[in-house]
Amino acid sequence: MFVWVIHRVSGLILIALLVTKILTGFALSGRWGEDLAETCTLIHRSPFVDVPLLFMFSLHAMYGLRTIIVDLGARKREKLLFWAASAGGIAAAGAITYLAYK
Repeated sequence: MFVWVIHRVSGLILIALLVTKILTGFALSGRWGEDLAETCTLIHRSPFVDVPLLFMFSLHAMYGLRTIIVDLGARKREKLLFWAASAGGIAAAGAITYLAYK
């Protein structure tokens, strides 16, 4: 299965999103100018950054746990673990997103 591809790609997307959140958060302090602070406020508080961040984080975490379980000896259950990790990650991200934006 291509779980390792999803895990690596979600890790790269997480890096980009976290760097965006950190830099825009730093810009909100006003050290880079007021014009930039207004733009960064829109980016920092945007659901177009927050929701993918939540989904990538939860999927990456679940696939990481799946990898640990497989490494501990559950090789015969890889397909089941893939679907369980996918469902768990999507459910966790959906629940967190719902609670954050309701």
